[in-house]
Amino acid sequence: MSIAYKEAEHEGEGWKGKSSMPSLPEVHQSMRVPKKAGFIRKLLAFVGPGYLVAVGYMDPGNWATDLAGGSKFGYTLLSVILISNLMAILLQALAGRLGIVTGRDLAQACRDHYSKPVSFVLWILCELAIAACDLAEVIGAAIALNLLFGIPLIYGVILTSIDVLLVLMLQKRGFRYIEAMVISLIALITFCFVMELIFSQPDFAAVAAGFIPTTEIVTNPAMLYIALGILGATVMPHNLYLHSSIVQTRKIEPTIQGKREAIKFATIDSTVALMLALFVNAAILILSAAAFHSAGTEVAEIQDAYHLLGPMLGTGAASVLFAVALLASGQNSTLTGTLAGQIVMEGFLNIRLSPWLRRLITRMIAIIPAVIVIGIYGESGATDLLILSQVILSLQLSFAVIPLVKFTSDRKKMGELITPKWMIVLSWIVAVLIAVLNAYLLYSTFFGN
Repeated sequence: MSIAYKEAEHEGEGWKGKSSMPSLPEVHQSMRVPKKAGFIRKLLAFVGPGYLVAVGYMDPGNWATDLAGGSKFGYTLLSVILISNLMAILLQALAGRLGIVTGRDLAQACRDHYSKPVSFVLWILCELAIAACDLAEVIGAAIALNLLFGIPLIYGVILTSIDVLLVLMLQKRGFRYIEAMVISLIALITFCFVMELIFSQPDFAAVAAGFIPTTEIVTNPAMLYIALGILGATVMPHNLYLHSSIVQTRKIEPTIQGKREAIKFATIDSTVALMLALFVNAAILILSAAAFHSAGTEVAEIQDAYHLLGPMLGTGAASVLFAVALLASGQNSTLTGTLAGQIVMEGFLNIRLSPWLRRLITRMIAIIPAVIVIGIYGESGATDLLILSQVILSLQLSFAVIPLVKFTSDRKKMGELITPKWMIVLSWIVAVLIAVLNAYLLYSTFFGN
């Protein structure tokens, strides 16, 4: 019996049954990886999924907390963004490993491990989190359309639904087209913030000092609350489901060596992409600190930042670039959110819907509440809805992180490619820390002063 066969047999022992339908069957293993090629060429074949994942770490839900942190406390909370990003890099590496080794996405793994009632509850919680995340992204894109073109928020929300058609059109041509679209929008966002940093001329010595954690973050209640908000808004539960699925779009060798190589390249891909997300999140906070904190102006809302940036930095281009980056961020995030919605429904329930129908359902779940609230309460309602969406995300996060760490730490499920011990220890520390911090964030939101 060959080593590869024995290993595959061993891996199956930890699951209730064999893996059923592949994740995202229309694009599963649709992209070939060259067998005989150098390091760079192979790496390029794996580049893509990490950037789809990185989108969730720079979505409009992060903007409000970064803006508030920078305007209130200067560069101090940069260390929190850095720590959050390091946690994200670790968890996304686990998600990619799960998908490559087991051939299951996280939703399918939960269905194959837990009882039907538990899986159903996990599915409901995950759908709520995706709807909440989608809501933040739809509202962010609508705010950007309002700022750039004066389109009323309620019409902007409806306009964002066109991404359903965009995803369908691109996916029919091949998954690489979706990845190219996402990477192009990330490049646009990055360019916008490079220009913003040039305009704002931050104190780079103070920026460097901001990446070093201080005890004040814990001892100052106001600072701690925003720090927890940054942590809660950074690691997105739907990204773990998404990444464990889209790494399977690569056609790799189904051997231990082939999977090991795929894990290496997928981890490099997601780590580099998340470092880019770190730059964007840090740039938002740095911009806010340089433009607003130095002037003694506190800003928490995206619209206020847009209106104040031009006058404070002495150029109208600063406000325009800010809104363009927000629009690109919102549209990019809704695009990946629709994919995550399909993965979660198909994985947990083992049912197949037409991609256009699944994405339409996902979009309606986000658009209908946004239209109702904006119609009744206007812009202030949109901001409150954005905050509520982050609270819901915080509540669901542990229900994705703990199963992920549990599965990837189980030798019966992972076989020889089980997560290294040092990563297992770090992962459990991160899982517990996220659970405790998000519990505190929820308590402070509902019962705090």
